[in-house]
Amino acid sequence: MSWNSYYRGDGEPRDVTLAPPPPWRRLGENRPHRAFLPPEGLTDAVNAALYLHRPLLVTGSAGTGKSTVIEQVAAELRLGPVLKWHITSRSTLPDALCRYDALGHIHALRIGEATEAAAEPIESFLKLGPLGTALLPADRPRALLVDEIDKSDIDLPADLLDVLETGAYEIPELVRRPAGRLTVSTWAPDQRAEIENGRVQCTTFPFIVMTSNGERDFPAPFLRRCIRYDMPRPTADTLRRAVQAHLGLDGTPLPADAAELIAAFAERVARGDHLAVDQLLNAVRLVTDPEAPTGERRSRLLDLMLRDLSGA
Repeated sequence: MSWNSYYRGDGEPRDVTLAPPPPWRRLGENRPHRAFLPPEGLTDAVNAALYLHRPLLVTGSAGTGKSTVIEQVAAELRLGPVLKWHITSRSTLPDALCRYDALGHIHALRIGEATEAAAEPIESFLKLGPLGTALLPADRPRALLVDEIDKSDIDLPADLLDVLETGAYEIPELVRRPAGRLTVSTWAPDQRAEIENGRVQCTTFPFIVMTSNGERDFPAPFLRRCIRYDMPRPTADTLRRAVQAHLGLDGTPLPADAAELIAAFAERVARGDHLAVDQLLNAVRLVTDPEAPTGERRSRLLDLMLRDLSGA
């Protein structure tokens, strides 16, 4: 199918069969950890974090594979599905530990009073957050991604210190109740956990990877509890190998157009341009398609896909 078989901008309805997605965009088949190539020193940093039961803080620009590290570790060591805590300026420690649907509980109590039905127990309105789930007792560590922690409120890293040291926390809504065991929902799909006396104590520290784009500094007490690794800027060689892995080429030489694009991309990164590897993948996919646009249109498309990420 030629490029002009898609959207034309003439407003005329037509039946169109879209091209299949590239390998890294196939739903249910995308396995980025299989194509991830750890840069020098990263495996040592991961093993140190695993050995010392400390969080790993990975710093680097967008698109360098920071969040893929834990996917690869979890897959290789069979730690199970990765729990994910995506940080924003509104993220708090209590929400990461356990979330209480207070409004839903009040609403249910009012309905129960009106209908004289038995009230739903409070544990029905509790759900352990990603960090709270990662700290549940287990024979093997769970894997937890704390993504873009540098986007958090300034106090969050300090708030994490005690939990990361003790591996324990309390659920206030349950501590106030009579002692006993209650079952609550967890962050892991279709999994529930028993909580005794409102307190959780991990039996093995989870493997935690925290990512940062380097947009802020962290307090020394937080940093000394982490194993730290800075992702290096990718070189033309590492970019070439990454593209081959994502395209499933297994060492097959890339077409000349793709090789030139990779070399130009590496030069821009070396100059300090903010670019992500997935931008390069998109561009290479385009230039290696025999039916993709050529000439001036091709240049315009590459300019769109390879725009600097600094916001300019």
